[in-house]
Amino acid sequence: MSKSALLTLHQALRRSFQCLENKQKEWKSALSECTPLMGSLGNLAEQLRALSNVQISNTPLRDFPDLEEKLRFKLLHAADTVLGKLNEKMTFLQSVRDAVSNQVAGVIQLYEQNKDSLDLLTVIERSATIPSVADMLEWLQDADRHYRQQFLRRKTLMQTLRGDDLSLLESAPKRWKSLETAGADDHITDALCKVSFFMVSG
Repeated sequence: MSKSALLTLHQALRRSFQCLENKQKEWKSALSECTPLMGSLGNLAEQLRALSNVQISNTPLRDFPDLEEKLRFKLLHAADTVLGKLNEKMTFLQSVRDAVSNQVAGVIQLYEQNKDSLDLLTVIERSATIPSVADMLEWLQDADRHYRQQFLRRKTLMQTLRGDDLSLLESAPKRWKSLETAGADDHITDALCKVSFFMVSG
């Protein structure tokens, strides 16, 4: 067994978990900013539907020419603005996903390059304070998979949203919330706790 290979791998694992810790915070922060935007989108869709259901010509507002058209334009413009902000958040979420994926791919590649000089016992050996290399690689791959799947599902939802489809806009907040997977995020937090001593011991 090559001690230098193990040391190099441990250093890469520390960098990867540090990256994961930072990116988890960024991901959560971006998602928390998306929630009120989705709420706004749903509210605007409800206002647009209410406008469609009202006969302005049968109300005192009939004295204002083009009022319905102006209100509709204003609401659609507001919906487009919110969609634009959500797309900006999606671009940021994509950058978080890519950063995690690149970091994990790098450490997996390093392991593959050095696996011939690492015996099986070294890879699966763990202590009370330091997890095994095998466990840490698995946790990183699980996190990578989680962010890939989450991004794909949210991107797919975003691609269905159009300003002229009120039913999809109205249901967007609930559908967005239904994509939350607290269990998977808890697993990432748990993994970060398990490597906390390893992170400071290098």
